[in-house]
Amino acid sequence: MTPLLNSLMVRAADVPVIKPAVELGTPLLLTIAAAGVALLLLMIIRFKIQAFVALLTVSILVAVAAQIPLKDVFTVVATGVGGTMGKVALLIALGAILGRMIEVSGGVQSLAAHFTAKLGARRVAVALTAVGFLVAIPVFFEVGIIVLVPIVYAFAKIANVHPVKFGLPMAGIMLSIHVAVPPHPGIVAGAGVFGADIGLITLISLLICIPLGFLSYWVANIMNSRDYELLPAVKAQVDEYGSDSLVRVGHEGPGAHAVAPPRPALIIFLIAAPIVQILIGTLGTLTIPKDNGWYGLAAFIGNPFFALLVAVALSFFLLAVRRNWSLKETGEIFEGALPPIASILMVVAAGGVFGEVLRTSGIGAALSQTLDNLGLPIIVLGFIISLALRAAQGSATVAIVTTTGLLTSAVAGGGYSPAQIAVIVIAIGFGALGLSHVTDAGFWTIVRYYGLTVSDGLRTWTVLTTILGLAGFALTFVAWILVGGLSA
Repeated sequence: MTPLLNSLMVRAADVPVIKPAVELGTPLLLTIAAAGVALLLLMIIRFKIQAFVALLTVSILVAVAAQIPLKDVFTVVATGVGGTMGKVALLIALGAILGRMIEVSGGVQSLAAHFTAKLGARRVAVALTAVGFLVAIPVFFEVGIIVLVPIVYAFAKIANVHPVKFGLPMAGIMLSIHVAVPPHPGIVAGAGVFGADIGLITLISLLICIPLGFLSYWVANIMNSRDYELLPAVKAQVDEYGSDSLVRVGHEGPGAHAVAPPRPALIIFLIAAPIVQILIGTLGTLTIPKDNGWYGLAAFIGNPFFALLVAVALSFFLLAVRRNWSLKETGEIFEGALPPIASILMVVAAGGVFGEVLRTSGIGAALSQTLDNLGLPIIVLGFIISLALRAAQGSATVAIVTTTGLLTSAVAGGGYSPAQIAVIVIAIGFGALGLSHVTDAGFWTIVRYYGLTVSDGLRTWTVLTTILGLAGFALTFVAWILVGGLSA
């Protein structure tokens, strides 16, 4: 044995196993957990404290209350940050860069114009729903809505209808994908906490989101049979738009000198490339024996980090180089993608700390045992907890990372297969889809840009997201039955 290896083994052996100074009973541990969640919601909702600060503060207070030795509290904090961020930070950052490249190039507008031309003016809502499905995979929800607003306004002006007629079904499927499909932060964070397979999550969640796209269009079409008040400020903006909005790059800054958006086939390729690469690798690792040399190659190719890195490299050559962007411009675009995700990454990190505190303190094990006694499947509990947290504090990402933190011990000790763990994460994601209302920033994005009153927003957007969340969970439960049968 080499001296270096021997040294590393000695150091690893010297790392103490952190345990609470006093073993507390299950009722007291559950009371601490409930008080921690209540305090978290109070800080976010009542006192408007940023979610990262609130999660970190509550995690430390819970650790102290659960009798974790004071000298070890920040060791637990560091472990939680490192364990979570190591799994998700690069994935979220690369996904943000890819989405930013597509956004800045005018690819979103290109897709909208293409689908509208193919489906015809009478099927504008169908075309925009299809565009929303594709765009939502690499682009964050709020960003996608804002980028597509000029197109929605242009069609609303041409058809002389309320923007919500075209925008509602599109926004519904975009949020569905945002909460359930990697590389979006909430679902990636949940996968990181549980150690779930990103490839399996991507495959299953995309299959579920396809029928949700049809459901979003159908439900929104029923809602749009009535008329809604259009706020004067948005009406003035709609009146300013013309059909030429469909072909403008639609931004200022790096890359704005581009003559026309890229071809839609290129954008579809860039969106599909990492998904296909991940799925190929996942299928390979599921079918190739682990002692076979091809297994390592499949695992390498299908690694989500590598797949997104390849997609970013492709976007550099196919969008930046071929469109004659300078290296300075491209660098600014890359850098511009990162600041908006900083707060998200901090929330994810703090969520990892919360989960680690619950595990180390024994609260997670106590909660797991209590949930087992209820007799409900963990997939149902995950959905309900996530939905309740979403309704209470608004953020889908906070709802997902908090729920996964609470259920970490239950999942780790449940003997679930990789496919079952993936489905549990997806169910938690769909729990964070429903009940989008006044506590949610996404609700105000929809209300503001589509010119709805708050009451009309509650009648349309809140109802639509709740229906989609319930439907998404129902389909996820079907997947749970299927993978449970396969793994039995």
